[in-house]
Amino acid sequence: MRIPLSILALVVCSWPGAAAENPVATPAAAPTEQAAPQAPADPAKPADPAKPADATPPAPPPKYDGWVFSGLADAYVTHNGNNPTGDLNGLQNFDLHSGTPRLSLAKFTVDKSDKVIGIHLDVGVGETMRLIHAGDPAAIENKGLRYVEQMYAIFKPTKTHGTEIDFGQFVTSAGAEVIESSSNWNYTRSLLFAWAIPYYHFGIKTATPITKELTVGVQLVNAWNTVWGSHDFQNVGLTMALTKPKYTWSANYYVGATDPGPKVGKRNLVDTTILLTPNSKFNAYINIDYARNNRYGGGYDTWYGAAIAARYQLTKLFAVAARTEVFSDVNGFATGKKQNLKEGTITGEAKLNDHLVGRLEFRHDASDQPFFDRGKLAPNKSQNTLTLGIVALLGPLK
Repeated sequence: MRIPLSILALVVCSWPGAAAENPVATPAAAPTEQAAPQAPADPAKPADPAKPADATPPAPPPKYDGWVFSGLADAYVTHNGNNPTGDLNGLQNFDLHSGTPRLSLAKFTVDKSDKVIGIHLDVGVGETMRLIHAGDPAAIENKGLRYVEQMYAIFKPTKTHGTEIDFGQFVTSAGAEVIESSSNWNYTRSLLFAWAIPYYHFGIKTATPITKELTVGVQLVNAWNTVWGSHDFQNVGLTMALTKPKYTWSANYYVGATDPGPKVGKRNLVDTTILLTPNSKFNAYINIDYARNNRYGGGYDTWYGAAIAARYQLTKLFAVAARTEVFSDVNGFATGKKQNLKEGTITGEAKLNDHLVGRLEFRHDASDQPFFDRGKLAPNKSQNTLTLGIVALLGPLK
């Protein structure tokens, strides 16, 4: 079960790292590596006969022997037009505070994945880390786990055509967005990301290239957003990604026991995303999710929705992105209230330099029920927020 709204109401995949799970999530402001300028050829000097005249110099050896280090710091300030109680934005997860600048996430990443055996680690602080672990019994008991986003061992068997096997805690393969804001097109996360899918899993996952374009995988994991102690290894995930020159199609299916307690029904999640990449400046995606949580003894709860988003690179430094979506919480299982939701967001992005990105974003959320808090006034059916987010990026150093 997703974290209750009462808890949620109180920033780029790791670079490198989590965004690899979601084909849409790509660092919008990753530093570009440029080749060192070459001295002009001396026409009076004959070419070296031992190699072609246009041969490029060999790449320097890895500075850290295959170890890659990176990090980020993500902060924001939001204004909510409803002036809600406690300045808390409804339905928004990692940017839920209004009126006061907040640290959303500060994170450090270590990756070693260039050999047969490797590791990946993401550790961080901030309200993002607190929220993704808010419903995890293992993280409540062992407070050190609250600072871990991902921690898994990597095994790449030889002569298996690129198969990778990971064991540990890793972000979900579902969804079009990721936890880190700078790896998404918009600063705030979609309703589908916040309410339809899990944040992370603990267990085993595999990925095997079937062809140059098709990769499939299998996962055996615990309950949603649980490191340990809840339906251990009783959930199965099936993943697929088909990459073509102008589009990428990914599909994910998770099934298994997820609700707390020994007697629970199975939860099913179907997630699919089509990412369109017609040229280097314009990209778009469609993300669809459908979930059904079967109750023990009969009956079920469902929630589903769809999102459409697009991003256009205006110049080297400036980009604009827009997202619209609908989400239906048929039984009130996800958000705590039976309702149909709509959301529209427009985001302007400025790449201040290779390590600093700013985003200014307007978002409108609407419900068919009086859901959004307005302080001393009666609840409203809509909410408008204006958010300024700043992300500082370090690395990757390798």
